[in-house]
Amino acid sequence: MPQIIFLPHEDLCPEGQVIEAESGVTVCDAALANGIDIEHACEKSCACTTCHVIVREGFESLEESDELEDDMLDKAWGLEPESRLSCQAVVADKDLVVEIPRYTINQVSERH
Repeated sequence: MPQIIFLPHEDLCPEGQVIEAESGVTVCDAALANGIDIEHACEKSCACTTCHVIVREGFESLEESDELEDDMLDKAWGLEPESRLSCQAVVADKDLVVEIPRYTINQVSERH
């Protein structure tokens, strides 16, 4: 089973966290299932950028983003070439190292 290594994030996982994720689950769902409360203001419908992550390792194992995700990512804070919306990034068979950016474009947190 692939692992997702979340790098330390001041609020969501200060020590970082290593989780196991089944292939076929999104990075966002895997994080939420393991107590990493990654924001997802649009309820994971690819309509915002609050679940933006940067895949530091394993990016090539993910399916390519589609045009809708790319359009949303253009609005993300701190966009990098390895940026993905975690609600759209489906875990394949490789381990991932993921960084959750410090900021989102949301003015107010919408914790669920």
